[in-house]
Amino acid sequence: PARPPPPAQRPPPKILRRLTATTAAMAALRKRPAAAAPGGGLAKKPAGQASEDTLDLAFPHGFLWGSATASFQIEGGSKQGGRTPCIWDTFCATPGKVKNGDTGEVACDHYNRWKEDVKLMKDLGLPAYRFSISWSRLLPAGRGMPNPEGVKFYSDLIDELLANGIKPLVTIYHWDLPQCLEDEYGGWLSRKVVEDFEHYSAVCFEQFGGRVKDWLTFNEPWCSTVLGYANGEMAPGRKEAPDTEPYTAAHHIILAHARAVHRYRKDFQGAQKGKIGITLNMDWKEPLTTKPEDRAAAQRALDWQLGWFADPIWKGDYPESMKKRCGDRLPSFTEEEKQMIRGTSDFFGLNHYSTAYISAPEGQAKTISMWGNVQSGGYFDDQEVESTDDPTWKRTDMQWAVVPWGLRRMVEYIHHEYHPRGGIIITENGTAVADDDVQVAKQDTFRVEYYQGYIAQLHGAIKDGVDVRGYFAWSLMDNFEWALGYSKRFGMVHVDYTTQKRTPKASAKMFSKIAKTNVLTIPLSVLGDSGFVPIKPGAGCKTEKDNPQQHNE
Repeated sequence: PARPPPPAQRPPPKILRRLTATTAAMAALRKRPAAAAPGGGLAKKPAGQASEDTLDLAFPHGFLWGSATASFQIEGGSKQGGRTPCIWDTFCATPGKVKNGDTGEVACDHYNRWKEDVKLMKDLGLPAYRFSISWSRLLPAGRGMPNPEGVKFYSDLIDELLANGIKPLVTIYHWDLPQCLEDEYGGWLSRKVVEDFEHYSAVCFEQFGGRVKDWLTFNEPWCSTVLGYANGEMAPGRKEAPDTEPYTAAHHIILAHARAVHRYRKDFQGAQKGKIGITLNMDWKEPLTTKPEDRAAAQRALDWQLGWFADPIWKGDYPESMKKRCGDRLPSFTEEEKQMIRGTSDFFGLNHYSTAYISAPEGQAKTISMWGNVQSGGYFDDQEVESTDDPTWKRTDMQWAVVPWGLRRMVEYIHHEYHPRGGIIITENGTAVADDDVQVAKQDTFRVEYYQGYIAQLHGAIKDGVDVRGYFAWSLMDNFEWALGYSKRFGMVHVDYTTQKRTPKASAKMFSKIAKTNVLTIPLSVLGDSGFVPIKPGAGCKTEKDNPQQHNE
């Protein structure tokens, strides 16, 4: 399709849309009595089960279902097989940074239990698995020749996945920069990292590309840059210069991504016949009102998180709003770099969890971070937005709002704004539930309904023509949740961190059925609750999120 005009020339995007026919139908479901219509897609539950009516939503042929993890969150084996420390090992060892002083030293012990975990995926019938490679396990010195033990671990894992009919989707960088490179030149703050990342990527392609056909260069660079260099809540924990360092780190990540993609296309893609892209995290941002200033603020919120990375890759440069507001604090690309970066993703990877209403602030904006800290200055002041939640929204154990219709809005926006040629792949979506107790975890109804609502809204977007080609649930199993340690559980499979026993939850069984049949069976009540309902005027609230620094011993 034809590209849209530059942001400065086109009118403000229609973020606040009227209800679609499907959403209106969902609203009507809340008011209708239960009914059985054998020929109309509704089905009664079998005798002995709940009698609630359900609806079957079939996905397109070839739609890819899978689960996702990350190396530092599940592998453990931090001192095994020649692995050297990464920036997250250092962050965990710093007092007060991670809740309860938790570390990734053992995690889910996947390094020693990978065969068991692949069998678990096979038993659940999951067609695909997204995992990441540990840079410091593959290249203990950050560069140079690969570590044979690291190569063997990932090679064996990939072979086992393929032998069990499971397609690997491999993330090259999921936040775990080798500490030696951080010590040597400051990691992502130095342009030297671009060359080192290209080399690391080439080693991945050379060692595994004959069997891996789907690659992601970076996972959620927004988190690496803002949480790592603006508020310091993630490794490397810097917050000294929030007005410049996040932009510098992001600039080098974008260049590193482009260099890796060009290396793949030049030296490997022709023979290996794979695809390569990037995955970006973005919650939907809905204007609080129809006022122009609130619509503009919602667009800035999108620009400062999604557009920051997506615009250079799909359009060739940073959003105009960022360039105007940041001035020379936002690094600029040369014309040659713009050409190199543009078009360097074969598909659009999206991680999505929640939604917020956005308005123009009165006075200085104050936002609440992922961990519950009020944040301002630099990056946070630059975008000048105020976030508000609807008090009627359900909340996860992370205190993130459950807003399924936000995923639909999000993929619609990406589809129309960026026209990704390889479609959109949901590379993460899921929820934390307080299910430490395994008996509670076996009946994780909250998570089941979360998945049902979000997947139903995704189905509605696809039905209306949005090109979405896959969905990966976060996560396969409970794991190390970064600065919150092991206090939050996102897994479809419960992990007893003392015994390392894996126990599938109800959500795993539900998701298994979807993956095997390519059909979501959803209760009409859950479908109705997933649709858009406008916030009542004046009803907005702030979210008190969990702050790990309040709980450290």
